[in-house]
Amino acid sequence: MADEIEVSGAAPEAENRGRGNRGRGGPGGGGDRGRGGGDRRGGPNDRNKRGRDNNGEPPGEELIEKLVHINRVSKTVKGGKRFGFAALVVVGDGKGRVGFGHGKAREVPEAIAKATAAAKKAMIRVSLRDGRTLHHDGYGHFGAGKVYVRSATQGTGIIAGGPMRAVFESLGVADVVTKSVGTNNPYNMIRATFAALSGQVSPKSVAQRRGKKVVDLLARRGDVSAKTAEADAEAIA
Repeated sequence: MADEIEVSGAAPEAENRGRGNRGRGGPGGGGDRGRGGGDRRGGPNDRNKRGRDNNGEPPGEELIEKLVHINRVSKTVKGGKRFGFAALVVVGDGKGRVGFGHGKAREVPEAIAKATAAAKKAMIRVSLRDGRTLHHDGYGHFGAGKVYVRSATQGTGIIAGGPMRAVFESLGVADVVTKSVGTNNPYNMIRATFAALSGQVSPKSVAQRRGKKVVDLLARRGDVSAKTAEADAEAIA
């Protein structure tokens, strides 16, 4: 019995020594290495977050997101009906940049998130006059959709309906007159609107391409006097 008592009392001692070796990083241990590894080096997520937020956009940039249309699609399967959602989203910074995208998912929030991410990747820059209206009239079409856009005087407001209003509000346009002909499909209307906006060019870019001065181009307009053309040219420059 005495021998059995001595052996049973020595077992916890050996177990404690084994635990101590593992805690100190001895043979079979490595506790210190596990605790210190996370502090010495960061994971890939830490490197991706340097200088950017979770959405991949530079910090401090506020974007205007507008949901244009949500379409629900159902598919009949053996167990019943399976629903899916498609979202159309327009994103802009209100300072001349705008984009659109669409996403599909089984849930509405996920579809909107996919469409927003696609819109941020496909943003284009549109030249604006005085930061409030378009430089000139434009026309765009996609499929059966036809869109006419016209510059307007200050105080006119955004005269547009449906998906086109969301585009101009996200773009930062304050005065514009538009007309949509042909179809009321939001996808075709959005693409036709972007086709019209992509054709917008500023007098400064045209003058550089033709090797002339901005005032010479503006003075050729019949509704603008020489003094007004010079003032506009100085403002554009």
